[in-house]
Amino acid sequence: MRQIPRLPQSFLDRPLAHRGLHNASALRPENSRAAFLAAIGGGYGIELDVQLSKDGQAMVFHDYNMTRLTGVHGPIQMRESGDLVQIELLHGEKQTIPLLAEVLALVAGRVPLLVEIKDQDGAMGPNVGALEKAVAECAASYKGPIAFMSFNPYSVEVIANLLPDHPRGLTTCLMDDKGSLHVPRDRRDELAAIQDFDRTKSSFISHDHNSLSIPRVQELKSLGVPVLCWTITSNASEVAARQVADNVTFEQYLPS
Repeated sequence: MRQIPRLPQSFLDRPLAHRGLHNASALRPENSRAAFLAAIGGGYGIELDVQLSKDGQAMVFHDYNMTRLTGVHGPIQMRESGDLVQIELLHGEKQTIPLLAEVLALVAGRVPLLVEIKDQDGAMGPNVGALEKAVAECAASYKGPIAFMSFNPYSVEVIANLLPDHPRGLTTCLMDDKGSLHVPRDRRDELAAIQDFDRTKSSFISHDHNSLSIPRVQELKSLGVPVLCWTITSNASEVAARQVADNVTFEQYLPS
């Protein structure tokens, strides 16, 4: 039976810059090459998001709709990758939407890379696979420290099958009504209870820092499971989070 891969220590040794070390006033949009280079320069790890293009490519982008980040309206999934790589991000200087393959080449193993696979099912269900396949094709030969995570346990399960030797984990939170209305109530309760951890053969969790004290997180930590957390925005919040979390994903400040 294949062992569950451990999360490398490098993911615990340095804070992870949320969507890169982004700063709009410094012309470094989130999930941009400039933000990733700034994180590398600061010695931080990098967390980034991936979405699927219409032609099946893994694009580094957080939102499902492109408006907030580009001013261009419509879902990113309805655009070809050749079109997307020409679209400039707002608050940047010639910063366009990158392919995951381009970001992997840019980072080149210099810092740990945590890749969040955005849910493509729409309700955290099993209708996934295309994005995970695109990610695996890019990452299979990558030489640096890399790990994968998703709110959707089915995505984690797929990536575990495609890249069995790579660490993977669940992105977790309490799944409140405000942010999860598209997910059925019963499914939200299951996700909030982190019931899929063992089934997905996860290596770690990355949990909302506001609820690190819940019993399930404490239980996993007691079992030796690495606990990352998101998204820390101040030194004070970092100090509080580190009472439980082994590392933090951060933005809007520089960890001391």
